[in-house]
Amino acid sequence: MSATKKKIFIVVMDGLGDRGCKELNGLTPLQATDTPNLDWFTKNGIAGTCDTVDIGIRPGSDTSHLSILGYDPLEVYTGRGPFEAAGIGLIGKYGDVAFRCNFSTCDSDLNITDRRAGRIDKPDTTELVKALSGMTIDGVEVIIKEGTEHRAALILRGKGLSPDVTDVDSHDLGPLNKAKGKTKEAEFTANVINKFVKESYKRLKDHPVNKRRVKEGLLPANIIVPRGAGDFPNIQPFPEKYDLKAACVAGVGMIKGICAICGLDVIDLPPSCTGGYNSDFIAKAKVAMETLKTYDFILMNVKAPDVCGHDRDPIRKCEVVKRLDQMAGYIKDNFRDDLVIVFTADHSTPCSLGDHSGDPVPIAVYTPGNVMDEAVKFSESGCSRGRIGRIRGKYIVQMCMDLAERTEKFGA
Repeated sequence: MSATKKKIFIVVMDGLGDRGCKELNGLTPLQATDTPNLDWFTKNGIAGTCDTVDIGIRPGSDTSHLSILGYDPLEVYTGRGPFEAAGIGLIGKYGDVAFRCNFSTCDSDLNITDRRAGRIDKPDTTELVKALSGMTIDGVEVIIKEGTEHRAALILRGKGLSPDVTDVDSHDLGPLNKAKGKTKEAEFTANVINKFVKESYKRLKDHPVNKRRVKEGLLPANIIVPRGAGDFPNIQPFPEKYDLKAACVAGVGMIKGICAICGLDVIDLPPSCTGGYNSDFIAKAKVAMETLKTYDFILMNVKAPDVCGHDRDPIRKCEVVKRLDQMAGYIKDNFRDDLVIVFTADHSTPCSLGDHSGDPVPIAVYTPGNVMDEAVKFSESGCSRGRIGRIRGKYIVQMCMDLAERTEKFGA
């Protein structure tokens, strides 16, 4: 192996891919926007398109990031709950069953009247969680932790559990769903969840926090509603898998959770870097570049383009693309020759759909001395001219490992 090992920096621009927008005369936001810095990396590097999970599969942000980190989500993904939990610092053990939860508002008949309890947030949720701590139901330990705004995460720990249960949260207002399971273990787990939900209402309905909120004209958070069950996966740690000291630079809890479960260190960010559309992209890139001084691998997530896609706002997405290009300019101006850098997305979020799609996303990879190809524009069509061709997400790290002089020769 060469002694000149390089470092790897993967920039994931969340939901960046798109389809033709009528507001942009049939172009995508990337096609319609001048991006000289992203184009520089594309022209001087190698490019292609990427199906982060597989062709035609609409990836979630969780499954796509697992794939970008070199794991096959079809083999290791166990549900969103464990990654949400890990993202707020609630990292369970192998075999624990985890759920995403909402603090919600219900009436006395347990009909949900507001799924987000008026978007309640800390410190109120912190106080409400204290009232639910230390609970054991049918021999199962119940662990809960508040997240941001109305969100929380829940872990069940004990024997005879299964993640194969339906959601309590139906995403609709009205009667609460009852969790159900198809096996003996799953039905036991569903019964524990149903008992927990009822107990949460009993403990929270007259809680001092909720009494105060009602007096102030705010909605009470008087019930916890779980969904997205999954057991904590048995994943080979990324640093062990690739022999890299690795870290994550992200503001989104779920992305941080995925990286934490995979063994990456999660780097603290200033508040200016943790928002969605209004996040400071250049400040986040500065944190990542500084972190590269002591780490071999960085995955950085920038959430804003996904927000615009879900909002069906191509004009605003073009504005985000301009800011992403400015971020790429900062990285170019501070680039080090011992670096392999990737610019890509975790999935497409077309403004015409307002949701994720199975469209491949652009990818550009640059390191000094790579073989330049025919691609010159960082866009869905522009990158398709590159020599990478159409790649699956799980091969990105391995490709970068070779460019970074970190692979062993296979054979004589």
